[in-house]
Amino acid sequence: MKKQAFNPYLPSWEYIPDGEPHVFGDRLYLFGSHDAFDGAAYCPNDYVCWSAPTDDLADWRYEGVIYQKTDDPINLDGSRKLFAPDVVRGPDGRYYLYYVFNTESVMGVAVCDTPAGRYRYYGTVRYPDGRPVGAAEGDLHQFDPGLLADDDGRIYLYSGSAPYSPSMLAHFGNLKRQVRGGYMMELESDMLTVKRGPEMVLPGLADAKGTGFAGHEFFEASSPRKIGGRYYLIYSSIHGHELCCAVSSRPDGDFTFGGVLLSNGDIGFQGRAPEDALNYIGNNHGSLEQINGQWYIFYHRQTNLHQFSRQACADPIAFAPDGSLPQAEMTSCGLNGGPLSGRGVYEARIACNLRSRSGVMSYTSRKALPGEHPYFTQDGTDREADGDQHIANMRTGALAGFKYFDFRGAATIAVTLRGDARGHVLISAQPDGPPAAEIPVAAAPSWGRFSAPLRLPDGVHPLYVTFRGEGYFDFLRFELA
Repeated sequence: MKKQAFNPYLPSWEYIPDGEPHVFGDRLYLFGSHDAFDGAAYCPNDYVCWSAPTDDLADWRYEGVIYQKTDDPINLDGSRKLFAPDVVRGPDGRYYLYYVFNTESVMGVAVCDTPAGRYRYYGTVRYPDGRPVGAAEGDLHQFDPGLLADDDGRIYLYSGSAPYSPSMLAHFGNLKRQVRGGYMMELESDMLTVKRGPEMVLPGLADAKGTGFAGHEFFEASSPRKIGGRYYLIYSSIHGHELCCAVSSRPDGDFTFGGVLLSNGDIGFQGRAPEDALNYIGNNHGSLEQINGQWYIFYHRQTNLHQFSRQACADPIAFAPDGSLPQAEMTSCGLNGGPLSGRGVYEARIACNLRSRSGVMSYTSRKALPGEHPYFTQDGTDREADGDQHIANMRTGALAGFKYFDFRGAATIAVTLRGDARGHVLISAQPDGPPAAEIPVAAAPSWGRFSAPLRLPDGVHPLYVTFRGEGYFDFLRFELA
């Protein structure tokens, strides 16, 4: 029997944001940045790769380090950090890794004979005369590369960033590089030399007025896909938490706004307003990939009360008959191919919704104070900590939501908690709905197990866990039996 797949789909100790999923052969490969547990900055670690067979998306394999920060000659001392990458298969059959360091305006390229092997430094994206793109004043600031190998063999590179607020726009106006939107460049077959461009294809805040992008202006995270003869350019908007797409009949322009694909707070899903967000929000970056006929939107979530420890998630998304992509919902069972079993032991870390009694907050680059807010964290600092990631600081009114389960005869539920909580853990099939179980809990300095009868009809339902009482608890797992 295959294991079930959950969100986040990698081990609890792994922090891979900015995920670029690609199917090569019969495996799905995930390329991304590499955060640290409770980190103090974005992307301090080397690039690693994970992969899974396309017919078993719960069976992820660690492929190891594929590129080190110090492999690039401009970073021999390792002081710079590797930001969001992308990988594309070139005309010669080799695989090319594109990246930008946090302090640089130029784009590096590495190459490997296999998708998840050890990449070697290859060069810098450059103009025909040899000048690196982004090196000169007034040139395009290279950021968040996205690559497309078209059916005719032509290679397109998308890059760029833009301000997300008027005040940031004023600040960016003083910079010496172009940061006004998303840009396209066509590359020669050497995968380094610009054949055409850069040309702006997605407008940022300064240029979107009067276009369909107004309100969802380009911010960062370009990621192209060709689907059914149309070109979809996925990006993160000025709102940060949402991934949007632009659509065109050609790869080099005429893009129109194609809608929001996913918000890591479920904002906008079925009309949900920002003040009613179901999850703590922060920056977002990801893309689309088709696996065994099913399309998925890949994205990341935040942990540890800030944006420096992000984890990879994915959820199914379906095309409408007109080719549009209605917004997907965050779930706990993303890559599972359907709801989770209504019986079994589940880690609390797979909660797809999390909020305090007063709602959520937007994480920034500065660590927030817990206050009444619950959050994901872990006790250990490395792989030895596998299995101890949990939801910390569940106080009265806090809610953790899990979607979805196929209930068939579940009669009891048990929760494993620790803390000084005194009161009841309530279980329901809708937020703040009538309780299907009321579990009395008491102070437990170490992990303790508490249970109660469960009254839920058979069928597919979400499961919501909330607390009514005094004190707090950390929430490790629950069991349906």
